[in-house]
Amino acid sequence: MSTANLALFGAVPSWIPPVLNIILFLATLFLILLVLIQRGKGGGLAGAFGGIGGSSAFGSRAGDTFTRITIFTAAIWVLLIMITIKVTQPPPPEKTAPTISTSDKGS
Repeated sequence: MSTANLALFGAVPSWIPPVLNIILFLATLFLILLVLIQRGKGGGLAGAFGGIGGSSAFGSRAGDTFTRITIFTAAIWVLLIMITIKVTQPPPPEKTAPTISTSDKGS
């Protein structure tokens, strides 16, 4: 592997992975809620529970705003997952050079 990974995520303190997991969990909940409050073809969460799906409590332009916020949150979520994997995975084992024996076994 390259030494760039070691320079970027060298000795990671032990408190960072749990903090990243908590942030990732909160981002996941926020992303789930964002998707549920959006109004799609079926009327969103309000339509699933028998509410009126034609009107939005957040205004008529809320769909565009929610779409942008959802895309941004999903990008942050993917970035957090990539960072979490990079920080928590163990380093690759060191490759040792094969030793060549100088004794002749065939003589």
